[in-house]
Amino acid sequence: MDKIDVKSLRNRAEKDLKKAGNLKELDLIFKNYLGKKGEITSILRSLKKLSENKRKKTGKQTNELKSYLEEEINKKKLLFAKDIEKREEWLDITAPGEKHYIGHLHPLTLVRRKIEEIFQAMGFSVVTGPEIENEWYNFDALNIPKDHPARDMWDTFYLKNGKLLRTHTSPVQIRYMEKNKPPFRIIVPGRIFRHEATDASHETNFYQVEGLMVGKDISAANFKAVIQEFLSRFFNKKIKTRLRPSFFPFTEPSFEVDMTCLVCDGKGCSTCSQTGWIELMGAGMVHPNVLKAGGIDSKNWQGFAFGIGMDRLAMMKYKINDIRLFYSGDLRFLRQF
Repeated sequence: MDKIDVKSLRNRAEKDLKKAGNLKELDLIFKNYLGKKGEITSILRSLKKLSENKRKKTGKQTNELKSYLEEEINKKKLLFAKDIEKREEWLDITAPGEKHYIGHLHPLTLVRRKIEEIFQAMGFSVVTGPEIENEWYNFDALNIPKDHPARDMWDTFYLKNGKLLRTHTSPVQIRYMEKNKPPFRIIVPGRIFRHEATDASHETNFYQVEGLMVGKDISAANFKAVIQEFLSRFFNKKIKTRLRPSFFPFTEPSFEVDMTCLVCDGKGCSTCSQTGWIELMGAGMVHPNVLKAGGIDSKNWQGFAFGIGMDRLAMMKYKINDIRLFYSGDLRFLRQF
């Protein structure tokens, strides 16, 4: 061990430092000289085997070389780092990655699931039906015969094959009554189509929830209680509503149900046409002719029906002032939910 030549080791280390052209080569130099099994580390560990005079001299030289190498390696690392920062396509693999957005449900889907959950808790079954209908189910069976002026209330999309895009979810009432005996209570969530001008609260394609409850002693009071309970659960607070007399061929008596506009808290805005109220649904007691079309004896059974605009419920729940945003495909809007 008396033949340790620190000076020669220093010369070799300096040459290696000059040749180093990147961080990988610098790390290799550190490992070869200063690592756990590096040459300088080995010398320092073997000093105890040297004579006292040689140990002092060699230890001093070796520690000086160690300090020198650490300093030079750090200097060169900084230079390499600055050089890398100047490169346009440089990628810092230690930086956090970009956040990937996880897929999530559309606000209308969230609202639909909530509606189904609430009504199912109240004993209603969820039923669906076809979006492409014929005139019998969409109009005739609902007490709207051909050439009846009431058909003008629904701006209908007719197809070349003689069928049409359903203008409401009411046709499913008939389809269900044909195959089921009362008493029963159902809701029918689904998409409907209207050929009408679009604005902040109207669209050509939107969603509706149909409701039907038939029994021996069903009255308008039952309807009011069911809807009030539904709205309270849906919005998690008491909601102010009003019933207005109206006309629908498939119900008698008929009425419109409005609720306070939650976008403006009843003060008036573009969503509620400055009235402070949002038209929420049409409803009424099922017309005897409709029960008859569904194969039910209206002398023994009666019930109520309603159709809620699902989009408008979503607008009230999330305080959205334009129904068209639901169908815009704008991720900036959808990522809020």
